[in-house]
Amino acid sequence: MTLMDALLFSPVAMLIALTPGPNNFCALNNGVRRGISAAVLATSGRVVAFAIFLVISAIGLGAMLLASETAFTAIKWVGAAYLLYLGIHAWRSRDFSGLDMADSSGQPATQEHSLARLMLQEFLIGISNPKAILLFAAIFPQFIKPGQPAMEQFLYLGTTYLLAEYAASLVYASFGRQIRRFIKTRKGMIRLNKTTGAFYMGAGSLLLSTTRL
Repeated sequence: MTLMDALLFSPVAMLIALTPGPNNFCALNNGVRRGISAAVLATSGRVVAFAIFLVISAIGLGAMLLASETAFTAIKWVGAAYLLYLGIHAWRSRDFSGLDMADSSGQPATQEHSLARLMLQEFLIGISNPKAILLFAAIFPQFIKPGQPAMEQFLYLGTTYLLAEYAASLVYASFGRQIRRFIKTRKGMIRLNKTTGAFYMGAGSLLLSTTRL
């Protein structure tokens, strides 16, 4: 596989990365509350999670996870529970902080612990999502060419996809930044919290309906 093959794969990778889901909504939400830079940096959390799935798929364990009803179901329930937790927490929140932590230029908050928390949230959402297993263990290998070194191909394609995740996060965070202009009051922030909560709870409920290929 050559660099050109990876570039040809990039539109497919970008299309998959842009698909709406919990991680991309997280980037949008972080774009609203913390700014574009913080949201994109926090994406490193999901990239680490997806890199783990990529390695698992490359060594063949991904297919084993898909074949195991118990393992797949366990991951699904853990992911759904975490999304429901985030949803309930956001729905009940009356916190107005966050908007004041990103300045008018969209720079991230200076608190390192805040950025680390955002990265951890992205990681936990990504690592507990069985749809990521479906992507890397079932769909992703379809682009691997027989007769060529599989590990090299996983490296090229995997790097392309992980970079696409950063690009997708930038798109969603930028959209979130635009939404921020319309949130001027505490009442508006509460509505944002409830919208965030409803999305996460809905995503958690949909996750429970996920089935293996």
